[in-house]
Amino acid sequence: MSIRRGLLALLSGGSKYGYQLRGEFEAATADTWPLNVGQVYATLSRLERDGLITPDGSPDDVGRMLYRITDAGRAALTYWFATPIEHEARPRDELMIKLAMALADPAVDALGVLDAQRAAARRAIQAATTRKADLARKAGDEPADLPGLLIIEAAIFAAEAEVRWLDHCEAVLRSGRDAR
Repeated sequence: MSIRRGLLALLSGGSKYGYQLRGEFEAATADTWPLNVGQVYATLSRLERDGLITPDGSPDDVGRMLYRITDAGRAALTYWFATPIEHEARPRDELMIKLAMALADPAVDALGVLDAQRAAARRAIQAATTRKADLARKAGDEPADLPGLLIIEAAIFAAEAEVRWLDHCEAVLRSGRDAR
């Protein structure tokens, strides 16, 4: 999810200050995507420049500016929600590039690269599983934080898929065959 569109989505619920947007964004993503407040204000400036948001009044006594979404911003947000995210090949993914370079260099232990990445993915699964349990404990008898839960589960599924892919890569390398 882009920060730009995420901030637009938050502003669709009403006018907000930059710090409010930062906190709401982090809460909505179960604190899996921390934002630098400077990044928030830079994004707000671009959204304003593009006519998707506008200041809502004058700065308050401490200099905070409220922002609100414009009609053009609502249209852009509606389009974003209605348009699926394309799943293209990941040619610029750092892991793909690292593996390609490791395979191209006979001095690099490509299996070692795979092992290190697989261990990191397993640690990510463990950390996300712990966050999921913490979220459930925090909710207690209340309804779960559904957006947070789904975001954490997406991280778990992505890391599990990465482990499966790394296992496949290892099998291909060990067999000496191509990936077909």
